This record gives sequence, structure tokens and C-alpha cells, in this order.
Amino acid sequence: MGNVLEIVPLGGVGEFGMNCMAVRYDDEMIVIDAGMGFPEESVYGVDVSVPDFDFLEEYRENLTAIILTHGHEDHLGALPYILKQFNVPVYASHFTAGLADKKLEEHELLNDVLIHRVEPRQVVEIGPFKVEFIRASHSLVDCFSLAIRTPVGTIVHTGDYKVDETPVIGEPIDLRTLRSYGQEGVLALLSDSTNATVPGRTPSERAVIPAFEEIFAEASGRIIISAFASSIHRIQIVLDVAQQFDRKVCVLGRSMLKNVEIADELGYLDIPDGLLVSLSETKNLDDDEVVFLVTGSQGEARAALSQMAMQSYKGLTIEEGDTVVLSARIIPGNERAISRMIGYIYKRGANIIEEKRRLIHVSGHASQEDIKIMTEAVRPKFVVPIHGEYRMLFRHKEFIKNHLGYSEENIILIENGDVLELDGERASVVDKREVGRTFIDETGFEEIEAETVRERRQLAYDGVVTLVVTVNLETGALEAPPEILARGIIGTDGSNGFIKDAQRVVAEAVKTAPRAERDDVTLLKEHVRLELKRFIQKQTGARPVILPVVVQV
Repeated sequence: MGNVLEIVPLGGVGEFGMNCMAVRYDDEMIVIDAGMGFPEESVYGVDVSVPDFDFLEEYRENLTAIILTHGHEDHLGALPYILKQFNVPVYASHFTAGLADKKLEEHELLNDVLIHRVEPRQVVEIGPFKVEFIRASHSLVDCFSLAIRTPVGTIVHTGDYKVDETPVIGEPIDLRTLRSYGQEGVLALLSDSTNATVPGRTPSERAVIPAFEEIFAEASGRIIISAFASSIHRIQIVLDVAQQFDRKVCVLGRSMLKNVEIADELGYLDIPDGLLVSLSETKNLDDDEVVFLVTGSQGEARAALSQMAMQSYKGLTIEEGDTVVLSARIIPGNERAISRMIGYIYKRGANIIEEKRRLIHVSGHASQEDIKIMTEAVRPKFVVPIHGEYRMLFRHKEFIKNHLGYSEENIILIENGDVLELDGERASVVDKREVGRTFIDETGFEEIEAETVRERRQLAYDGVVTLVVTVNLETGALEAPPEILARGIIGTDGSNGFIKDAQRVVAEAVKTAPRAERDDVTLLKEHVRLELKRFIQKQTGARPVILPVVVQV
């Protein structure tokens, strides 16, 4: 392999979510992030997907560590699945490790895995890599960008970030350390592109405080705030403003409770004594003395907010006089579910405040001016846009070319599976590897074969045909007309003779089959299936799933 660094994204480049990237030098490989994705189009009973880690199988001996930049699901959700295949040490911040622990516990892996908790500015040596964890601001706490020194030069991986000088919790982004790397010389910057299409700066997490104060001042009834469970800054703001307006806070929803507990244990949240109350305690409070902080900002059917809107959640229902605040962006693909939920909330007579109407949500990602600040701080030789759909990667490239004077060949667009080689002088994509995705059924953490998903799609679009053929064991001749049942196929109603024609085709197929085929059930099954498939395709254009049964009598 010689003196080259290889970078291969397994997910998250050219798509939303499922962030995962392999970095290899010589015979050492580290993996940055292990995220899950949420398939937008319906994938027939599949909740989430994770990268297909089989690609790493050939590097089993080389894989030495997994490094997590932060605790969002699209960066750590696949951790249990990669660790089941490759049990290597994990490096993460305290808060990220807290979230990872909970996940590994669900998969009964907690005691088998080594997680190193690291601090900002800590440097860890992993084989030829020296990794420094650099504080980044994001909608979550305890997030890192990474500076990785390698024998061919230093690469900086931004993780998810925005340039927030006044975060609600913790220290601001550590631009000083990034600049010191920039002065020393950085070979490549792998940079978050999520908001590369958005002009200007991303507002600070603090920017939402005035709108929250107004809402609390105006609301005379109960306030119900829904936010991402991981938005720890937002949770702190709700706690602070509730305290200011003499309201108690009741936290509802599994993930929200879990994250508040972890953030509280680790000292990230400042929760005044007596501010949090249980659901039963809220029954003794007046409407203007309580605020509910709940999950379900994306209209998820099982989450607290949807349940409260459509029926009741633990006896709690949205009523007239309530103010519901949706303090989150709409994740692409969830528009319909959210729209439906908002309809139910309006039907119940509540007032809804969403981000289009007030500044109650800010993004956690770098807009164009933040990207400029980051790129000028790091001053890399090559820029590699990551994290985002292809149009975002492309706009990231255009922006840097037009505003920072980078030439076309120094901005490298890659996609999942591309093998990017860097040798200190040049950077080029030398190979394209096949990296797939694995679908997960969340209820039992079961992996679903791609073939199963393909069959489900085929059933949904083209229907199913069951075929029963009864043949004589001695002669191999048909004992009765074939039985055919078609479900979900256009143009197959009983009146148009389709079934009779299909029966004739199958009977003819049995009659003309060689004797050896008629004696072998498996061969005969395949023979009649193919003949019927050809007939249906010719007649209707459909390609249904055909389930043949051969009975010998």
C-alpha cells in the first residue's frame, strides 16, 4: 500500500444519516462514527438502517478503534451492530459514552465492550494515528471535531458543528486549537455540509431564549414543548425560563427522560431543586404552573405528543387553552406525519407555535459563513465535503470555490464506497467499493435481509399468486385442473378469463415437461413457476411473487 492514507465513507456521504467512515494507513484502520439512517421512502416495515459492515470484514485484523464525534443517533445508533461484528475499543466524550452505554445495555453488550472516555484537548495514540479531540458546538453537548495526525499529514474531521460563541451549556467551539493546526499545515478538512445551502451564520443556541420568554409570558394555560430529546441546550433553556415564570417542569417520553437523567448525572444540566415534578404531581398544579417537556416533535405515532393529540398519554390529553410549542425542525420525510399531528392538535383547540412563526428552533449545523470560518481556521490543502445529500456536498464545493478561492481540483466530492487516497501531495478517488445497508427491525433489533425487503416491495407493487398443481405419482400427469389464486394483480378479475387462461398455460407446462422434471417436485415447481411468470408478465406487465405448490397423489 505504501505511504498513502485511505478514506472510505460507509455511510453519510451523499445521504442524510448513517454517518460512518473508515480511515486506514498501512495495516491500521480506525472507524469514525457508527450511525443509523432512517429510510425516507417506506421500506415496508423497516424502521432504521445501518451501514453494511461486511465491507470491514477483510480488514478485521487492521481495525483497532471506533471514534465517536458525538451522541446523535445518526452518528452512534449503529454502534451495537458494528461491535457485534468487531469488538474493538470505543473513544467518546463523557456524555456520548453515557448515551452509548444505554444503547449497549439494550443489546446486552455493555460488559463486553471497552469505552474510553476522553476530554477535550486530549490526544490519543492509535497505531500510526495521533487523534486530538477538539471541542465543537452543536445542538448536543460534549461534541468533538477530530484532528488526526498521520504519517502523510494531518486531517481534520469536523463532526457535526456550528460556530457558536455563546452556547447555553459548556464552552464555545475551540477555534483556537483548529487555527493552531491550520498554521502548522492541514492536508485535508472533512467538513459538515448539512446546511451548505443556507447563507449567513447559524444562530447561537441562545437565540431562542427571547421567543420562549414571550411564549411563557403570553400563555395562560398549560405549555407543552416538544423538542429533540438530544437538544440539551434547548432543555436547559426550558428549565431556566420555567423557573423564571414559576412553572414546574414535567418530562415525558422515554428518550427525553433518559437524556435528562444522563445529562444531569454528568453535570451538564443545571436543574434547580424542586423544579422537576412527576406526572401525578402535576394533577395538583394549576394550568399556569406547569410546563410539559415531551418527545414526538416528528409526529412519531408512539411518542408522547402524538398520543396526547390523538387520544391520551398516561391520562394526559391536549385541551383547549394549551399552548403547544414544536421546537424542532422537520426532518425530511416526516412532513406528512407532523402535518397530521398538527391537525389533531388544532382540533383539540390548542394553540400551536412552530418554527415558521417564532424563533424557537436553531440548527446545529454550519451555514455558509460558519463553513467559511471553519475553512479559514484550518486552511487545509484539500476540502472534502461530508455529511449531507449530494446537492449539499455540491453547494459546499461551489461556495468554497467562489468565496475562498479554492481551485476545483482541491475540493474533492466523494460518495459512499469511494476510496479516497491521500499521499501528502495529491488526493484522488482510486476505487469504488460496494457498500450496502442493513435494515433493522427496531422491535427486536433483528437484521432484515435486503432480499426480504425486495420481496416486500414486490408484493406491495405486483401482488402475489399461489399455484397448486396436483400430479399423479405414477404417471406424472395432472390429476385435477391447477388451482390459481391471484391477489393484488391488475387485470385479473374472474370475469375476463385470466384465471382460465393461466390454468391452461400451467396444464400445458406440466404436460410438456420432460418425465424427469415431472418426477422431481423441485424441478417441476420451478418449471411451472417460470411458465406462469412469463404468461402473467405478457398479459399484465406485472411481476408478482409466485408461490407454487406441487402435490403428488
